[in-house]
Amino acid sequence: MKQTTLTYKLVMAATGLFLCLFLVIHLLGNLQLLLPESEAREQFNWYSHLLSGNILIKIISYVLYLSLIGHAVYALVITRKNIKANGSKYVYDKRSQVSSWNSRNMGILGTIILIFLVIHFKDYWYVYKFGHLPLDAKGNKDLYSIVVRSFQQGWYIIIYELSFVALGFHLLHGFFSASRTLGLYHPKYAKLVRAIGWIYSLVITLGFMLIPLYIYFNLNVL
Repeated sequence: MKQTTLTYKLVMAATGLFLCLFLVIHLLGNLQLLLPESEAREQFNWYSHLLSGNILIKIISYVLYLSLIGHAVYALVITRKNIKANGSKYVYDKRSQVSSWNSRNMGILGTIILIFLVIHFKDYWYVYKFGHLPLDAKGNKDLYSIVVRSFQQGWYIIIYELSFVALGFHLLHGFFSASRTLGLYHPKYAKLVRAIGWIYSLVITLGFMLIPLYIYFNLNVL
């Protein structure tokens, strides 16, 4: 039983770290949206075309899809096993004294992120793959216009921002949990690991949150 749970946690850690790497690459690509409009449109559409047309990137994208599914499925499995092992009811629940809020609410955070991913894939990935998008001056599908249009809607911005707040908390706990599972959270390096975890989580979260706010206020206010 313990060996099986450890295997599940190792899969969670491995897929989680891969997804962390993907988030860095994804953020770097999305930061092109902060460029002046003409330049942003050309570069972002070229970048999107590169991601959809390169065979190596396609293989990596399949690994990404499998990692997302595997991470979600194993999270559910581990949660069910923990509930079954510990019981779902507590007479005196004092976990709040020894664990952080995000570690106790990973299920809620994960659910918010999953709902966001469904919306995100529907509005961008599905439209790009199967929709009929106009072409830009370079002949690439104009995904830039779709993204900018969505970021001009206040309700969409709210959903986007709240989802990345949830992701930030999720990353913070996940980073520490994965480092422990992989044996990297040694007392000697605990402060360094915590610092890296905080810096990574803040940079990723604030980086993604900045982009829609910049586009919204730049186009709707200025």
